Amino acid sequence: MPQALERPAAATGPTTASRSTPPARRTAGVATMFGSGLSNQTGAAIGALAFPVLGPLGVVAVRQYVAALVLLAVGRPRLRAFIWRQWWPVLLLAAVFGTMNLTLYTAVDRIGLGLAVTLEFLGPLAIALAASRRRLDAGCAVLAAAGVVVLMRPQPSADYVGMGLGLVAACCWASYILLNRVVGRRIPGAQGAAAAAAVSATAFLPVGILVAVRHPPTAGAVLCAVAAGVLSSAVPYLADLLALRTVPAQTFGLFMSVNPVLAAVVGWVVLGQGLGVPEWAGIGAVVAANATAILTTRT
Repeated sequence: MPQALERPAAATGPTTASRSTPPARRTAGVATMFGSGLSNQTGAAIGALAFPVLGPLGVVAVRQYVAALVLLAVGRPRLRAFIWRQWWPVLLLAAVFGTMNLTLYTAVDRIGLGLAVTLEFLGPLAIALAASRRRLDAGCAVLAAAGVVVLMRPQPSADYVGMGLGLVAACCWASYILLNRVVGRRIPGAQGAAAAAAVSATAFLPVGILVAVRHPPTAGAVLCAVAAGVLSSAVPYLADLLALRTVPAQTFGLFMSVNPVLAAVVGWVVLGQGLGVPEWAGIGAVVAANATAILTTRT
């Protein structure tokens, strides 16, 4: 999950590893990426444990606060120096960030972690395939679409609202990627991402207060929500920064495509959200489409 504002771009910036990186460092980088993905999905699962008390809205509010604290400490944005040409993409990015996390966590509450993350992952996959004119990438798009059809097949127990929210999260993630490119060109370093996180957290302050008043939180629920913020925001952000220094961007992108599988496994282990053969087939199709598109990209 991105799946979120705090994830750095895989193919840009000086942190991307060169081909001369020693094998030992690349191995360490792969291990770091695995830890990042596992932390991200585990954080989402732990956050889901607080849903009965705080609801998805309350958990997302806490996650926004944690993400803002982390990025403000790292990016240290000079907000007073921003001009309107810099502020408008930051404000849009903040809106996308909050909407993405809210729709994703609500989808997790309704359809489970594995399916929600898989649907959300269609966002970056669509961005990757949209600019291509290769027949192979068209085939990847068809394969991913087939996977979605399997996941959203009509059945009495299907939660189409939850699936729709997962697709909204996918659109938000795609928008985040495009907006983040604009912000990255106009604002140096992580200042733009930090500013967007701060704006989003500020917008969620009254939401957090309202949730706390209407549903008094327990210590355990707050702890789960904070853990979700740390594991799904702070740890992945720092881990990905380290990984991008030791592994090629293509490897980074390929490994990120495994996140739906990690989400499904973590959802089963932590939340008891088992999946049937059709659901695993749909997840596999989306992952395979993304992996094929990345592996066959000319660098």
